[in-house]
Amino acid sequence: MMRKHLPIPNSTCHPLPSPACGRGAGGEGNVLLERAKSLRTNQTDAEQRLWHHLRAHRFMGIKFKRQKPVGNYIVDFVCFAPKLVVEIDGGQHAEQVVYDRRRDAYLQSEGFTVLRFWNNQILNETEAVLESIRHTVITLSPDPSPACGRGENGISA
Repeated sequence: MMRKHLPIPNSTCHPLPSPACGRGAGGEGNVLLERAKSLRTNQTDAEQRLWHHLRAHRFMGIKFKRQKPVGNYIVDFVCFAPKLVVEIDGGQHAEQVVYDRRRDAYLQSEGFTVLRFWNNQILNETEAVLESIRHTVITLSPDPSPACGRGENGISA
């Protein structure tokens, strides 16, 4: 199912529209935002499952957003602090490896760490996926506290 990760040409050349101003220059920002809204409405089972765990500060007390525009791309899940993108890949990603690499390179150039999981990992190994995300968040945190699992032998200072 090809449904996401389509860049909007030249959208970085035009500012995203202001709600007070309507479409903005050329309307590209509006198209990207409408596409993101559509993706949020039509989530896959894997996206629904992961979102259940990530939403509303449920996961480690941090805020994730779903189907959020970042540059010319719409990412599945993003946490801006730390700069982490979580992507859920279906079967179509086996056929678009070059595109995904280019997309990941862009996100990394913007300072994001990108984690990718297959749909079946989310659906069948949810706890392992969450543990991988947790470990990455801890690694990216500038000063992780022992409460987040980085203390020496479980002893906090």
